[in-house]
Amino acid sequence: MGQEEQSSVGVGEEEEETREVVEKEEVETWNQRKQTLMLEISSKLIHGDLEAKIEAARDIRNLVRKSSSSSPSSSSKTRSKLGAAGVISPLVLMLCSPNPDARQVSLLALLNLAVRNERNKVKIVTAGAVPPLVELLKFQNGSLRDLATAAILTLSAAALNKPIIADSGAAPLLVEILSSGSVQGKVDAVTALHNLSTCQENSTDILDATAVPPLINLLKECKKYSKFAEKTTALLEILSNSEEGRIAISNSDGGILTLVETVEDGSLMSTEHAVGALLSMCQSCRDKYRELILNEGAVPGLLRLTVDGTAEARERARTLLDLLRDSPQQKQLASSVLERIVYDIATRVDGADKAAETAKRLLQDMVKRSMEHSMSRIQERAASCTPSNTQST
Repeated sequence: MGQEEQSSVGVGEEEEETREVVEKEEVETWNQRKQTLMLEISSKLIHGDLEAKIEAARDIRNLVRKSSSSSPSSSSKTRSKLGAAGVISPLVLMLCSPNPDARQVSLLALLNLAVRNERNKVKIVTAGAVPPLVELLKFQNGSLRDLATAAILTLSAAALNKPIIADSGAAPLLVEILSSGSVQGKVDAVTALHNLSTCQENSTDILDATAVPPLINLLKECKKYSKFAEKTTALLEILSNSEEGRIAISNSDGGILTLVETVEDGSLMSTEHAVGALLSMCQSCRDKYRELILNEGAVPGLLRLTVDGTAEARERARTLLDLLRDSPQQKQLASSVLERIVYDIATRVDGADKAAETAKRLLQDMVKRSMEHSMSRIQERAASCTPSNTQST
């Protein structure tokens, strides 16, 4: 390497070292400035007038946002330090303010403090945030109601908060939002209800049958393999455990069909919940629900699920298929026996090493043929029910 090249490399290293020093100084300067800002924000929220409090709440959002652009760990530390600085209680008090701006900025600030911070979530609820949030869920103001829904969703993710929120009266208001809220409000309401449905300590029912129609409508409109569909079908499965819920599902426009479509097109979890709901209905009263389920063409999807579903979904699908047979008392080939026969055939054809793969392919082909046959029967039935054309007068 020539002298000129060596000199060039040396200059490059010096520039890199200088840049690192400058960046380190900038980080230290920002951290010092951030600490000063936190003290100012805390002082304004605790001792300031309403305008000062509103300004401080806005500063919290900006501070957390700027820290997030720096690094995720920096934003997490900022949230924790702000929570420890005593800003949560005055922000919660602002939720009850008659000033709409105060309510909105405090909601946004609390949301920023709660995201990805379990300790702050618990602190916010302990400080008494749930009752004013429930009141905000009653507002017709879409923006405030959406923010309150998002806050309930975020806070309900903490296990310690679930029983408090579950007993607060939030659930019926979240169910109303499923029908009348914005798109984002509906999504957040479903997730919040799903969080609350996992609460083991709650002694009261989280959901009632009024949630069924909006949940069915949301499931119709969403992608069946989405996370949203998984949460929606989980709630419908819970509702199918009550007689009122089962009646509401069967009475909803396209209720059973939507569950059948989810069995056919859903993710592993949404198919498990959907078949669970159908099974719950058929087990509760086979005479009442068997024909309703069969008429929506459930068998092909259930057969596929015995091959491709989770262990729980496969078992549920087999049990439901047995219930859907014409004469369950008579000895017929259950799906598990059918699988065994197909597996034995595959072993003889391709050997033990490839038997599982071959059996799965054979079963899938059977499902495909069954679906084609079912579609043909549905088309024939539809054609036979079409009224004859009449001349217009």
